[in-house]
Amino acid sequence: MILGLFSIFCTFCKKSHCASWMLLISFLLDIVVRTMTRHLNICSKSGAELNDFAVFTTFGLASALLLGVEGPLNGLLVIIYVLATAFRLCFYSTAGISFTYKGLPCSYASCVLASTSLLTKGNTFILSCMASLMILFMLDQSYYPHDEILESENWKKMVYLGGTIMLLLSPFSLTAFYCLMWSLSYIFFPDALWGRTQCLRPRHLRN
Repeated sequence: MILGLFSIFCTFCKKSHCASWMLLISFLLDIVVRTMTRHLNICSKSGAELNDFAVFTTFGLASALLLGVEGPLNGLLVIIYVLATAFRLCFYSTAGISFTYKGLPCSYASCVLASTSLLTKGNTFILSCMASLMILFMLDQSYYPHDEILESENWKKMVYLGGTIMLLLSPFSLTAFYCLMWSLSYIFFPDALWGRTQCLRPRHLRN
């Protein structure tokens, strides 16, 4: 949530580059925090509500502001994106299917926007197209596997480790491209790449 607020501040200061990096760092930290929460079993009602507020602030409001609010069309798209994020959070449901999300997780949509902003140097038209696509995925309510990357197969852990190392050591453009490909692979190939283990778990438990 703090990184999300910093991202909003950077956007208002016309530093979209810094705002985008705040969101990419938040994307990586979000995975770690959720893993630690599950591992330490420290879930609580207040913690869950605070998490939703942090997700809305960072992956909803801060991400939407990357689109800019110059002109009525951009402003309208920002409002729709924020509402789509709120809808995704309010109507989040596993619908009885274990190890799945319903609707694209907001963090992945945010990662796509932040990476696109960095790679295109804030091109408004491309960002608007990507934001419109992410809105459709969040509202579509399709099923996506739980991204328990740090508790899953080794190759998924390596994907996360690669993103962290690249963030620290590699050129910024390469890191943004890596995160974009990571997010798009989750969005377009959720079961083929990221859901194999999750699909097998319920079957194993039933047996």
